[in-house]
Amino acid sequence: MPAEPSGELARLLSHTERRLAQRLAAVLAEEGCSVEQWRVLSIAADGQGHPMTEIAGYALLPAPSLTKLVDRMIADNLVYRRPDPADRRRVLLHLSARGRILHERAAHRVHTDQARLLDAIGDHGELSRTLLLLGATLDGATFDDVPDARRAGRA
Repeated sequence: MPAEPSGELARLLSHTERRLAQRLAAVLAEEGCSVEQWRVLSIAADGQGHPMTEIAGYALLPAPSLTKLVDRMIADNLVYRRPDPADRRRVLLHLSARGRILHERAAHRVHTDQARLLDAIGDHGELSRTLLLLGATLDGATFDDVPDARRAGRA
């Protein structure tokens, strides 16, 4: 593939993200799970409970879309809402037992597929570190502000 001009970085990243999302959707479909559901399950899997605003940012969904998705996931007994013990005005989302089982099955498929993909391109963590650094740089951070990027620079 010929080298792309630097002005094409956004297009290349968008194209790659779209293809990767399609691949992820296909892997998750084997478990009856959507990419959006996967993102909600993934953040809730730590068992800590998370507010909807945090989940919306992680899942890359606007609040109204997330609310509809979470309502469906509650109806499917994948997640549940509970008041935040530290602030009763806030609601936290948690995985149900059924949601944890789905997350574990889907996580196995996702991690296996991602490992195959990264192995096929000979990546040993460099891509993730580079993307982390790029995202942090776009957010105004410097190389020294990103611990994983500093380690990659010394490697």
